[in-house]
Amino acid sequence: MTGAAIAVNIVSSERPVWSGEARQVVVPAYAGGMGILPGHEPVLSVIEEGRLDITDPNGKKFSFEVTGGFISFDSNKLTVVVENARSIAFQAEGADQSGIVG
Repeated sequence: MTGAAIAVNIVSSERPVWSGEARQVVVPAYAGGMGILPGHEPVLSVIEEGRLDITDPNGKKFSFEVTGGFISFDSNKLTVVVENARSIAFQAEGADQSGIVG
């Protein structure tokens, strides 16, 4: 893993969804959106239906529509377990949603 990055693993009840490094992750936590950066204190939280956004170390963005689940973060390792997840495609960095892909 490179410098200050988070190892991220997202899984659904049906399949692995995404795995890689991130410099930032925003999750739809039950109490409101939660941003996670490298070095964040350990956390275990319920997440609800919403959008999960990942920014990789190169600035590339990945977004997923997720339904209920939980996150676990410790020692710069984030595990996201959700019931379902769908990737959201972007036309270009900073562009609005262009649609849902499977």
